[in-house]
Amino acid sequence: MELAEKFADELKLQGHEADIVDLCGLEFPLFSPKLAATIMPLDGMADLMLRLSSADAWVVCAPEYNGLNPPSLANTVAWLSKEGDDFRALFNEKPVGLATASGGGGEYVITAMRMQFAYLGCTVVGRVVISKSWKEANPESITAVVDSLNKLIS
Repeated sequence: MELAEKFADELKLQGHEADIVDLCGLEFPLFSPKLAATIMPLDGMADLMLRLSSADAWVVCAPEYNGLNPPSLANTVAWLSKEGDDFRALFNEKPVGLATASGGGGEYVITAMRMQFAYLGCTVVGRVVISKSWKEANPESITAVVDSLNKLIS
């Protein structure tokens, strides 16, 4: 959350609103097709869809779990993919910045997120932010990611 808050501060500095979505706080059950067939629509999904669709851009901050996305991110994307008739409409051409706070290297989760969000149709900016347990996020990199997103939404 600390990294997301740094992005929110930078966005506000540049005149934008920021809405931090804590995916763990959503407490979505583990996705399975069988469960999806029985509990759709999922409690909290309509609010999440509204928050995501109303945003001009997203900054996805995720820790690295064994070289991949954290389970909360993978699970949320799985649930989002079952919402509505055309879930890709949520993702198509959405500008996305990527960041990680990792106890390890962080490069693997960035690569995994870049591949996933590009596959979903998002426009992922090239610059990323990697914070490690021994290295704080570079404030200039945070600004650069926000600047790149600004160019895509203007």
